[in-house]
Order: sequence, then C-alpha cells, then structure tokens
Amino acid sequence: MSEKILEVKDLCKNYGKGSTLVKALDDVSFSVEEGEFVAIVGSSGSGKSTLLHILGAVDKPTSGKVIVGDVDVFKQKDDALAVFRRRKVGLIYQFYNLIPILNVEENMTLPILLDGKSVDKNYLKELIDILGLERRINHLPNELSGGQQQRVSIGRALISKPDIILADEPTGNLDSKASREIMDLLRLSNEKYGQTIIMITHDMNLAKTADRIITLEDGHIVKDEKIK
Repeated sequence: MSEKILEVKDLCKNYGKGSTLVKALDDVSFSVEEGEFVAIVGSSGSGKSTLLHILGAVDKPTSGKVIVGDVDVFKQKDDALAVFRRRKVGLIYQFYNLIPILNVEENMTLPILLDGKSVDKNYLKELIDILGLERRINHLPNELSGGQQQRVSIGRALISKPDIILADEPTGNLDSKASREIMDLLRLSNEKYGQTIIMITHDMNLAKTADRIITLEDGHIVKDEKIK
C-alpha cells in the first residue's frame, strides 16, 4: 500500500471582498499517494493554476491546509517555506523559466547549488542521458529548441529528488511531437524514479496519460476518477 504524500484539506482562496469577492478555490479536499501521476483539468478560471501555486507554496491559501509528507506547509515560517520549495517540490512551468546566462548543466543543478549541497554527478549524468541532452550540456537556453528547454526544466525539477513534481501546462508551448516527448519523459520519471507528479493541463488527451484525473469547475472538484 502506497503512503499518502500530499493531503489537501478544505482549501479556500479568495480574491477581493464584498461585492467583488471571487472564490478561486472553494473548500477543495483531496489526497495523493506516493508515486501517483495526477492530472488536474478544468476550463480557464476553474482554479487549477491557483491550486498548483498553493501546492508549490508560491501562493498562500485564505484558509485550509496543505500537508506534504509530514510537513504542514503553511505553518512554516518564511525561511522554512523557502527551503521546503527548494527541497520538496519540483516545478515545471509552461515557459521553462531557465536562467539565460547559465548553460544546460548549470540550469539543471542550480537548485542543488542554491541549497549549498554537492551535485550527485552520477545521477546528473543519468538524467542528462535520459533527457537526450548529452550533446547540449554547454549550450545556453537561447541555443535550444522549445522542447529541449522544457527537457532542461524537467531535469532541474528532478535533480533534487523532490517529494512532488508540479507541472503547469508543461506542453502548452510546444508542438505535438515535442509534447509527446515531454509526456513520455514525465511518465518515465514517474515509473523509473517513482516520482509523484501533479500536472495541470487543458488537454484531455494528455490528461488521459495520467493515473487519475481531477476536474475543477468554479473552484470546486466536480470529478475525481482513476484512469488505470
């Protein structure tokens, strides 16, 4: 039996007040087991990006809890939250967010170096090989295709062996061939490393490659179904 790695309890996020109050998340609760691959889907404005930002501790909820492993995330002080984000969560963005003056290897290892730790060279080499970047390690982001830049951001997310990877529309900027390759890599990291992945997408075909699909509408979970 897999252990629960994430628990979301009664999560609410409000913007504005009075007549301008918007409930971006309204009493959202669910849990995720270690090694699960979960897709979160919903139309624009359904609350899925807000949810992802709160899970990654990039934003704070109005009320409710997020527990990752044994950490009650929003009971942490700001400096502990920064460490949590660096060590426990890997973020993959739609727009890559690579540092333009750092090469592929430097971008991938940045989270480890910021944490004052030494890089596991064997694991780095394994990741570079799996990501198909062995001939690109000294290239800068502007010398790479969109698909290659997204591979680098996946490597950066995986390098610190986080509890959870959060992927925000990871193929939203890519053509269909590169999208398939990125999805294959996410699935590989899920199967090979037992990596827990929570991915936001508006593409149901991509969502169906996950183990489970959570559908959000108007800040509520309206469906939560296992695919396999």
